[in-house]
Amino acid sequence: MTPPGEPLLDSPDGEVEKPRKRYTLDDMGFNEVPKKYRRFYRRWDGPSDELAPNEALCPVCKVVVRSTRELRPGDRIYCMACLTRLRVVAAGGGRLEAVTEY
Repeated sequence: MTPPGEPLLDSPDGEVEKPRKRYTLDDMGFNEVPKKYRRFYRRWDGPSDELAPNEALCPVCKVVVRSTRELRPGDRIYCMACLTRLRVVAAGGGRLEAVTEY
């Protein structure tokens, strides 16, 4: 049962899903994109780095792309650092990865 105030949404495949969580982003010091967009990127700290539900690792340039909302498999994101369009896919262990679209 859904808690009060949390409506369910219909997904394209007919399933009912919860609304996405929202996140407030702060500037992480990533200076390789224009200042306006710096809060959407951060450097990856290596294999021990834990990604949040609103983050995905760009496989091309190894930069973490951040979103103001929770990412789910099938979402499309853009890496401004290497100009690559990415699609979010589920990886093992509940982790999200990004694969290049083109």
